[in-house]
Amino acid sequence: MNRKKVSTVIISDVHVGSEHSKVNELISFLHSIDCEKLILNGDILDGWKLHRNPFGRWKREYTDLIKVIMKMMEKHNTRVIYVRGNHDSFLDSILPLTLSSVSFVQDYIHVSHGRRYYVTHGDVFDHISSRMVWLAKLGDYGYTFLLWINKVLNAYRRKNGKPYCSFSQRIKHKVKSAVSYISDFERSLTEIAGRQHYDGVICGHIHQPADLWFGNVHYLNSGDWVESLSALVEREDGIWEIYKYEENYAKEIKAS
Repeated sequence: MNRKKVSTVIISDVHVGSEHSKVNELISFLHSIDCEKLILNGDILDGWKLHRNPFGRWKREYTDLIKVIMKMMEKHNTRVIYVRGNHDSFLDSILPLTLSSVSFVQDYIHVSHGRRYYVTHGDVFDHISSRMVWLAKLGDYGYTFLLWINKVLNAYRRKNGKPYCSFSQRIKHKVKSAVSYISDFERSLTEIAGRQHYDGVICGHIHQPADLWFGNVHYLNSGDWVESLSALVEREDGIWEIYKYEENYAKEIKAS
């Protein structure tokens, strides 16, 4: 397979340890690219799920994912930045930490083509995740149920030859409170980035991929590998793109 050469790839919210994590699809994506920098922007590991049953939840594909990332570091000299999220906040006690080509950090400043981006998972700007952890965990159970429904409906669609569709994303877009929450989150982060004189902010957390401008501040969200199956890709010329696995997979199938 010919790897596409890019400058930076940012992924977040893989939730390794959750039965709904699309790890094999992520591995397929990583096999298709060659990047100078890979930013893992939080919730790569789902500590909440792994804590309940660490040995029962660890699957072979999780180990395969780690091996793929290590191979990228060894063969392609990829630098890896791991930004903590709320589901992998167990890393807080060791941050910051650098091991060879991997840096574990609270947040990160990405500099490219004369622009400075503030990289954060985003949970610290979400008052429910940062101040009301019990409510966030309660919401996690409801979200897991929504993903279960999504899984059942897509199994039916696959059986009938129809493509994947994120029903959970559609439901969120229909609920006014969810739309308002996403809008407030985006506005809050861009205002903070603007006050700190950053050119943009890059986050995850809300499972909503985006490439937006708020005035002169560039807002980028990498989405997730549970529903959206998306990532942020910075081309070698500094242009950002949202990669969506299902769209690219459909193109590959059509081309073959």
